[in-house]
Amino acid sequence: MENEQKTPEEKVALLTEALEKINKNESKIYFITPDTQGTAMASVAVNYEWVKILNENNYNAFILYDKKDYKPVTDWLGEEYSSLPHAIIEQDLAVGVADYVIIPEKFGHILEQTNNMPCTRIMLCQSYDYKFDTLQPGFSWGNYGINHCITTTTSQKEYLEQFYTENSLNIKVVTPSIPEYFKKTEEPKKPIISIHTRDPRDTVKIIKSFYIKFPQYRWVTFRDIRNISRKAVSESLSESCVSVWVDRISGWGTFPLESMQCGTPVIGLAPTLKPDWLTENNGLWTFEYLKIVDMIGAYMKNWLEDTLPEELYYETANTPLMFSQEKEKNSLLGYFESIKTQKVEDINMMINKLSPVMEEAKN
Repeated sequence: MENEQKTPEEKVALLTEALEKINKNESKIYFITPDTQGTAMASVAVNYEWVKILNENNYNAFILYDKKDYKPVTDWLGEEYSSLPHAIIEQDLAVGVADYVIIPEKFGHILEQTNNMPCTRIMLCQSYDYKFDTLQPGFSWGNYGINHCITTTTSQKEYLEQFYTENSLNIKVVTPSIPEYFKKTEEPKKPIISIHTRDPRDTVKIIKSFYIKFPQYRWVTFRDIRNISRKAVSESLSESCVSVWVDRISGWGTFPLESMQCGTPVIGLAPTLKPDWLTENNGLWTFEYLKIVDMIGAYMKNWLEDTLPEELYYETANTPLMFSQEKEKNSLLGYFESIKTQKVEDINMMINKLSPVMEEAKN
């Protein structure tokens, strides 16, 4: 936060100016966001949702792209989100002590570039798997002056804590929510299977294997819901009798929760780091990829014969109730309010340390 080349008077002036900005709610919060070139991505949707929440509650939050030729999210998230404040690193990023830059875990290469910025930098970890991708061997976020982190699950928080000494990284869990338009309808479910896999090759393999192994179900329709609008995903899930999810490195698990909120049970390959909400009863889970096709076949037989256990439907319906937009909002706002309070305390402490130096210089 300090520039060593400045005099104590100049430092105090800058810190005092920062306090004034904070007290007037003029701090800026920049969420560095990958340009998906129009491809739907759950982690990007979270960034947009949080920027929306913050701006609706008197914060100045921005989606921050590294290049001006980014593709808007209008097609898959909608105008409500693409019209949120945006900024470009190349031309708009001018930060001071009062400001914040939120850095996704996969943007580790940004850490060195921002190391001398006077703002508060906060890591956003939505998938533990990307944590080390852009770090040098032996380096952690702490080597770049990072001591704040937001993550989306308690399991990820506990995982991250293994790599940091006590209190060296302040980790806050802010749990996302599922939009209300993901909902169960009164219409009967159809013999449709909505499928979402991180690797598109898995979708192809599962569909082809299923039709070969279970030719009696070739009339059942699979829908690959990647790269369609989020509202189209909700419509597909509302119609589907089951969904299939394969994502080994998912952190929170957006798609299965969307499915459950639509009243559609999930057949899934459980991620390596199990999400907090996942239990043995709220879906049909396996840690063995090659079992997925057989599980779909068994499910279709039971669904057609109406012999699926009631507990599955009950747990499917109740799991999403753990999360709400109100809970997400309160958790996010509470976090930024607490970090704002800490920033004010830190600035006042720095001013108090500099005051005797200024007095001594006068004498």
